Amino acid sequence: MTSLVDETITELRANHDRLRVVVEGLTDDQLAAQSGAERWTVADVLSHLGSGAEIARYSLLTALGDDGSASGDRPTNQDVWDRWNALPPAEQASGFLESDGRLVELYESLTPEQRETTMVELGFLPAPVPLKTPLAMRLNEQTLHGWDARAGLDPTAVLSDDAADLVVRHYTGSMAFMLGFTGKADKLDEDVRLTVGDHTLVIDDSVALVEGVDAPTATFTGSLEAVVRLMAGRLKPENTPAGIEVTGNVTLEELRRVFPGY
Repeated sequence: MTSLVDETITELRANHDRLRVVVEGLTDDQLAAQSGAERWTVADVLSHLGSGAEIARYSLLTALGDDGSASGDRPTNQDVWDRWNALPPAEQASGFLESDGRLVELYESLTPEQRETTMVELGFLPAPVPLKTPLAMRLNEQTLHGWDARAGLDPTAVLSDDAADLVVRHYTGSMAFMLGFTGKADKLDEDVRLTVGDHTLVIDDSVALVEGVDAPTATFTGSLEAVVRLMAGRLKPENTPAGIEVTGNVTLEELRRVFPGY
């Protein structure tokens, strides 16, 4: 039986291959274009994804006992960021493909036992976490920042259905803590229980996505990928597909304020 870890690694590969098709053909002008992230160009997004992949790979190698830190081969996170930020745009793009590809290959090389038992230290959480959590976070980052890069070229860009489904599943489990960090529940004057498909987005003292529909106060009508982009601050008016509607005790514009993005 395929596990959530296996499905996530498969989608990380699919996302990488989809992005490769886009990135390999980018011109200098396209790399300099405004991305879906407000303060970043397309090249900036690719640099962020590339440096993030490099750091994630080091973290996983550390968990596996093979990161090179004993011999001084592993750079600090700041060293990684500084090096990537200094690259010209074309090298940020090609470097992303190499770095993200190496990370995906490392995930794919893990044995079934390693996929189930590896614990990874992330630095910002109090204790090491199962591999499922950093995988979820990488999928979220790769999916949404990949959209940022594509949206800089095509404002009608959307997420893949498989990626959106997996991100939602992780939001209700291994990545449940994230919406509490990124969502701004205090932007609303009253509690909301928003039906999104067969899930409920609960906004009260905090923000959480839970399975099932129970006592809804509002309804989101639209695709699952639009829900994921909404929760990541990427459902701005210019990027909102036709047919999206919110009814009940909250409006779409109010929800955009709850989820300003990152």
